[in-house]
Amino acid sequence: MFRSLAALAIALTLSTAAHAAPQDRTAANGAVKIHYVVDGQGPLVVMIHGFPDYWATWKPLMAELNKAGYRTAALDLRGYNLSDKPTGVAAYAMPNLIGDVAAVIAAEGQKKAIIIGHDWGAAISWQVAFNRPDLVDKLVIMSVPHPAGMARELATNPAQRAGSDYARKFQKEGSEKMLTAEGLAGWVKDPAVKAGYIEALKRSDFAAMMNYYRANYPRGSGAETETPATMAGPNQRVKVPVLVIHGMKDTALNAAGHAGTWNYVDADTTVVMAPDAGHFVQHDAEGLVNKTVRGWLDQRR
Repeated sequence: MFRSLAALAIALTLSTAAHAAPQDRTAANGAVKIHYVVDGQGPLVVMIHGFPDYWATWKPLMAELNKAGYRTAALDLRGYNLSDKPTGVAAYAMPNLIGDVAAVIAAEGQKKAIIIGHDWGAAISWQVAFNRPDLVDKLVIMSVPHPAGMARELATNPAQRAGSDYARKFQKEGSEKMLTAEGLAGWVKDPAVKAGYIEALKRSDFAAMMNYYRANYPRGSGAETETPATMAGPNQRVKVPVLVIHGMKDTALNAAGHAGTWNYVDADTTVVMAPDAGHFVQHDAEGLVNKTVRGWLDQRR
């Protein structure tokens, strides 16, 4: 196959470069520095975690996409792990979170990216698509309904109102005092993985985590539900293909919220329901999620 030792050496060098270890990097959004981890080569995929989580939630999907020829960039949200932790509720308002995603894309020298998000990462991903459509090539959403669907369910669905009780508690002053790193990592099943979570969460700011809910989560219930202005702007349309993946045993976000998502998308829309998965669908249905995301992206490459 190789005609000379020199050709073999070049091939081995290229192979090693293609499989280089993940790299820690930093992007700057004004004075706030966002830590992220990159791996692979190819079209850029920006991955955004939720609560209570950090960049490593995406390790299995990163490995799957790296094998398929994508470059993945998984960030720590502001307030989490190795990213900066600005103080005050206003620092966590949605425009700042959109800016953090834009900063990572720019730091990678790109104008746009495939955006993947779960939980708060999904909420941010929707808003990036609405407010900075120039940044989004394709959109993958896990768990969080389109804001119109979420508002509808909060207004009319008792199950969703009950599922949102935790968020109401988080919005209260001082709610961060009831949190511990060990408690927040309680959902992680693998002991070795859980140890990494506890370390990352100990480096995080619990007040910052609560500020996501104070700044952006709808308040009230039923017909009295009020959505923050930064989450309910006039432009809620998506102009790129959308993939939604939801765990049907999710008790925080009702599956019904995804009904009608396609009415807000001007491209093809795919909705996948994982019947035995809970809120952390990327872990509970890891194989399904990894193969679905890879196949869906490859079909639209």
